[in-house]
This record gives sequence, structure tokens and C-alpha cells, in this order.
Amino acid sequence: MKNSCDRKIAGLLLLSLTSGGCAVQTELSATAPLRKNDALVIWWERGYYAQEDGAIRTVIDRWEAKTGNSVELSLLDQDVVLRETQNALQTGQIPDIVLSYEGSYTFIPTWAWNGQLADVSSVTDSLKDSYSDSALKSAELYNNVAQTQTAYAVPLKQHTIHIHYWRDLLAKAGFNEADIPTEWNAFWNFWKQAQDRLHAQGQTDIYGLGLAMSREASDTFANFNQVLEAFDVRLLDNNGDLLVDNPQVRQQITAALDWYTQFYKEGYVPTDATDWIDSSNNIAFLNRKLLMVVNPTLSIPGSQREDDQDLYLNQLATIEFPNEPDGESPTYVVNVPQLVVLAKSPNQEMAKNFITYLMQPDNLAPYLEGSLGRFFPVMPELATAPFWNNPADPHIFMGTQQFQTGTTRAGYHSLSPAYSEVDIQNIWGQAIESVVIDHVSPEEATDEALLRIQAIFADWKR
Repeated sequence: MKNSCDRKIAGLLLLSLTSGGCAVQTELSATAPLRKNDALVIWWERGYYAQEDGAIRTVIDRWEAKTGNSVELSLLDQDVVLRETQNALQTGQIPDIVLSYEGSYTFIPTWAWNGQLADVSSVTDSLKDSYSDSALKSAELYNNVAQTQTAYAVPLKQHTIHIHYWRDLLAKAGFNEADIPTEWNAFWNFWKQAQDRLHAQGQTDIYGLGLAMSREASDTFANFNQVLEAFDVRLLDNNGDLLVDNPQVRQQITAALDWYTQFYKEGYVPTDATDWIDSSNNIAFLNRKLLMVVNPTLSIPGSQREDDQDLYLNQLATIEFPNEPDGESPTYVVNVPQLVVLAKSPNQEMAKNFITYLMQPDNLAPYLEGSLGRFFPVMPELATAPFWNNPADPHIFMGTQQFQTGTTRAGYHSLSPAYSEVDIQNIWGQAIESVVIDHVSPEEATDEALLRIQAIFADWKR
């Protein structure tokens, strides 16, 4: 396996200028503090909302009072927590517990592979009856040093892809929500038709579809992984081995890539989508340059929930994905942010005790609700609370329906850390750019992407 941490960090920081697809304005923490005493040291990715950070501080206060232990909590920005954890793994000045949102589907499988994470199966086993199946599967990671596959992470929360649109702009195009089809091709063509009508009215600065097309945006590979699922593409088997030598798989990928890029080539996606970072689609949508947008979390409506109730409740809509091309109901690719305990932590048992305490419903529920729907519970029991099932909240309620009534599966990184590298390098974003910018055929772009993916997997071969 290649040990190219510098390249990985650089690539990930490029993808992580924002988190979850929404720009975050926070005070940057230059570095995480070193361990000063026997306290439990936690490096926690800073939340979007004060409620999130306040909730975790409350849990810590309660646990300290209950156990007599002390905690050093550092709330760090997304790029900082990943950089500092990677540095700590090399220097030995390590925390005990780390929470990294994006690290859960990029670096955590790598850390597990390298034997740098502690076995936390005692925690997940005690909670297994509470977890969803996809959440449990996401924590089953492979340790190439110990030659074992078990829980090296504790699922905390989950998110998937959502679709948003503007009701008032749709009305200007002469449509309403009842007109939106549920059949795959009809659904996507509907937004093209709506753009055509708006342009005929002189509103030529509005595009029908917000689809990331750049290698700089993690939204690009998140969206395309969902499209591959819709096209029934199976890239890995249950053992994490590649299936791309199958000609049918190649044909399906080519079809998905051709389908995804056609919207840009036909002028239904903004021309600057090839330059987007993760915040760009959010900004374009909230500035009403997009009629509809696809986004990997509910960060777009969440950003408006506290500030503009009329916009949140009446103007902005969230809907489910259409049925897949074969007519089946959609299967949603789910990513699960996870807690990890580092293998060299001097306080492993204390760390597991804290995580078990945090995962109790009375402690976890306020934290998840503090995310304002950006993340959803990985425990079905928590998702029955009124907060998640209030039809008066059109966005959180719809997101809950995707998890509760839809079919979900964990991302491929849960099957192989090599797929984390596929996402870090944004192989699918590179393929998409080659088609829409360099005018490479979808067939050629697919072949080049598969060669890169095969080379990555060869580096990670057990």
C-alpha cells in the first residue's frame, strides 16, 4: 500500500474548504492542544450550529460529574481535525477520541487498515440492537496489521442525498409539485422543460439543475455514487473486491456517465459548475440561480431554518429521488460519521465508557436534534421522536422518510479502504470533467477512470 499521506491530506483539504456542502464561518483553530494530564482528550469536529456544540458540552459535563473523570474537549474545524489527527498518528501526541465528519469516509478506513484504531466492538455490540443495519456495516473495517475485520469505529449519525427546489420559481414556469414525475427520465426532463419555460420568459440566468461537475467538489463524487446506485452499478462485491472487469459493469458506468454529463452539455447546468467547490451549489441555489439542486445533506434548508421561516416553510421544498431507471424505488447511499478511539490512546477503556454514555438516547437525541436535520439518527428508536416526524417541517420530515421508508446502503468505503482513496482523488469528478471540458467520450472517460481505480485497489491489495 502506498503511504502518501501528504498527497492525501492535500487532496482532502481541497475537498474540505467547506463541510457537508455549506460554507462554514468559524474561528480557525491553528492546532489541537497537546495532552496535559490524565484527562480524556477529545478532538471533535465543530458543528454548524451552536446547539450541536452546546449539546456535546452538556454530555461531557454530565459524564464528568458521574464518573469523576475530566475531559479536554477541542472543537476543531473540519480540515484541522483531519490534519492534526494525521500528524498525531505520526508524532505520538495523540487524542483518545476523534470525530471527523468527512474522515469517516476517507481517512478512518485507512487508519483502521494501518492498525491505528482501537477495537470498539464492545461498544457497538452493546448497542447493536439499537443500530440500523447500514450503520453497523459501516463500522466493520479491516485491520491489515492484525488481519481482522471488526468494529473499529462507532456510528454516530448519518446523511444521504437530497433534492431541493424553489416552489415560486416552479410556479413561474407554470408547474406545481403535483406535476413532478416519479419516473426516472421523466423526472429529470421535467426540470429541463421548466428551465426552457423560464428562459422563454427572459429569465435566462436560472438553470434547471444544480449538479456538481468539478473534481474540486466532494459533492461531485457523492452525487455520482448515488447515480451509479440508481443505474444498478455494483463496483464491489461483499468482500470489497472490484467487479469492474465485468463488461456489463463498464457499460453501466458509461451509461451513467453519459447521462450525468448530458445536462451540462445541453446547457441545463451552470457553465461554472466545472469550477464548483462544495459551497458553490448551495450559494447558487440560495441566490436563485438554480431551480433545483442535489446536495449530500440537508445543509441548504438547515441554513435558513432559524433565519427565514417563510422561506424555509413555504418557498423551499425537499423531495425524494425518483424511481430508478428500472422502475425500482430508490436505494440511498448513506455515509455515517463515526467516532474512533486511537490504538495508542492511553485511556482506551475510559474512551469506550464515554462513548457508551454518549450513545444513550437521552444524551444522543439532543445532539442530533441540534444538527437541525443535517444529520439523522443511526438508531431507529431516536428517529421516532416528534422532531423527525413533524409534517409541518417539510425538510426534516422528508429526509426522515428517505431513511425510514426507503432502502439504504452504506458507501463502498465501508467495504474497502481503497474506495476511500477513489473518493479522495475524486476519480469520478475527473471523469466528469474530462467529458464536459476536454470533450472525451463517456466510453474513454470510463476506461480511464477504471484504470485509475484498478491501480488504487492494487496498492491496497491484502
